[in-house]
Amino acid sequence: MKNRSFYLFALVVTLGTLLLQWKDPAIIREHLESRTYDLRMRLREHLRPSPRRDDIVIVAIDEKSLEEYGRWPWSRTVTARLVDAVFAGHPRVIGIDVLFSEPESPAADAALASAIKAAGNVVLPVVFSDAAAGTAAPSAEQNDLLWDAAFMEVKSVAGISWKQWAVRGVRPLPPRPEIARAAAALGHVSSHPDMDGILRWEILALMHGDDAYPSLALQIARLAQGMRQEDIGLYGGANVRFGERFIPTDLSNRVLVNYYGAEKSFPYISAADLLSGRVKAELLNRKIVLIGTSALATYDQKVSPFSADMPGVEKNATVVENILSNKFMSKSPGVIELAVILGSAILLMLLLPRLSARNGVIVGFSLVGAYLVTAEITCLNGVWLSLIYPMTNMLAILTAQTVSKLLFEEKQSRQIRAMFSSYVTERLVNEMIRNPEMAQLGGQKREVTVLFSDVVGFTTYSENHQPEEVVAILNEYLGSMTDVVLKWEGVLDKFIGDAIVVFWGAPMRQDDHAERAVRCALEMQEKLDRLVQKWKAEGRTPLLSGIGLNTGEAIVGNIGAQGKKMDYTVIGDHVNLGARVEGLTRHYGARILMTEYTLERLRPAIAAGTFRGVSLLGLERVIVKGKDTPVGIYSLNSLDSQAETVVVECDPEKIVRLTDK
Repeated sequence: MKNRSFYLFALVVTLGTLLLQWKDPAIIREHLESRTYDLRMRLREHLRPSPRRDDIVIVAIDEKSLEEYGRWPWSRTVTARLVDAVFAGHPRVIGIDVLFSEPESPAADAALASAIKAAGNVVLPVVFSDAAAGTAAPSAEQNDLLWDAAFMEVKSVAGISWKQWAVRGVRPLPPRPEIARAAAALGHVSSHPDMDGILRWEILALMHGDDAYPSLALQIARLAQGMRQEDIGLYGGANVRFGERFIPTDLSNRVLVNYYGAEKSFPYISAADLLSGRVKAELLNRKIVLIGTSALATYDQKVSPFSADMPGVEKNATVVENILSNKFMSKSPGVIELAVILGSAILLMLLLPRLSARNGVIVGFSLVGAYLVTAEITCLNGVWLSLIYPMTNMLAILTAQTVSKLLFEEKQSRQIRAMFSSYVTERLVNEMIRNPEMAQLGGQKREVTVLFSDVVGFTTYSENHQPEEVVAILNEYLGSMTDVVLKWEGVLDKFIGDAIVVFWGAPMRQDDHAERAVRCALEMQEKLDRLVQKWKAEGRTPLLSGIGLNTGEAIVGNIGAQGKKMDYTVIGDHVNLGARVEGLTRHYGARILMTEYTLERLRPAIAAGTFRGVSLLGLERVIVKGKDTPVGIYSLNSLDSQAETVVVECDPEKIVRLTDK
């Protein structure tokens, strides 16, 4: 089977790609696939910028704040003043993305706790360190604080062993007890960037021991909606209940953050401006306010798909917005990608072997482009479709078939050029290379016109002249005749000593093959007449020739010993008849003879007046040796080029049987 290797390769690649898509190894997902997701997110914001909420404000401890109020970390008395300044604007909720796990001083800690308690709507962060930071058990007081912050409702979903996939915290670092007790809620701020260092996921629920803890952003969103702690719940590995609706999560209780751009996608107010009164607190009325650091010296920068310098507080603001707007991105579970891999593979395997390399590339890249557009459209609508596996599979199959076809076509071109360049014109060779089906290596039945030309009395000529003279004049004769044959785009089949065999109509189809053969025969004799004059002027004995033409069906193809000696030639009864007709030129004393079959092929052009300047004189209907059916024989001569063609028909009653060859 011609394409067996291609089908085998495509099958193996497709099965491998399906397996990879099913397993979805993290090293590919988080190093390659995630980068394509980032590009799509950026393109999405160019094509259709996401709408922004105007009720989420970030109060940033920026470079100006550090310059005016001292280096970081600030004293908690300054932070308390900032909380008071924010609360004076009557925001709906205040989220503070600053850790207060270490003591400062009783007075400072008390001042901050007092400010937080007075506000009554402050959410504080809890961080869970990794195992390297130690595994010391939390104190009883810390357990009490954490207990109040945990999900009150945690359920398992049938068929999901979510606890083995859940993100776990090892060692909790909550705020100082007096500060924590003053807060309205606690939420964890643990985050796990992907392998490439980019933070794409938010852990909505983190496990510690047997309990699950909501994130800081989830707690801020809850208070912003006026919900109680029991109004949120965890359905492990499936979703998080948020009031009356559910937020879908992955098996690890994570959500894909729907970033809206680089940093400053939300309104920022400098903490220094708020503390100094340059910005009025009334701007924060009924707003959701997040307090956090943005100055580089505070080391709370995250890498997002849009930025390598996004403040952590803005990441949390983005998650709050996603929760309230219900606009998280969602990762495709892979079923669509599996279907695309399998469907595109089947389509390419069916189409590519039937197309040329060029058309195959067009079809293949059109398929790839269609999937790219689909992936971007789904991104615009909040769904992350995988690109790497479907596109890799399509491109691998396309590349394999294209390279295979190019190599095959190059080999075929070399074969065609080697096969035909010695006996057809360069134009015909190039045409056959562009359309290799015209030069099939197997035989095929075609209507052709054959021309046989032979030198009259060549045996006697050879006996009466020196071999060198014979070879010289024969080469000059054959060279001149070849030029004429190639001019009329005939296929120079072979030289048989002094004889020439030519045919038209194959391998390239020529609807006017009979006309070409007639014109070629006439010009061959005209060329020979000029050679005769030249040879006589040189004192050399000239050569004369007879030409026979016939038209009909013949077998055309490569004939010979496979792998040793092959010739592209024609065989069949009509070819043999053409040879017999050439032999009759001696019998009738004519220079060119043709059969009634060639005349029949010429009649439409003669009737239309497009074939002129020729006389066709019917001689006899003859039965040549080896045949039983008579055939009309016509003598062919030139007239004035503008004269109408003259046809004198054979006497149908006059039939002659010839016994000589």
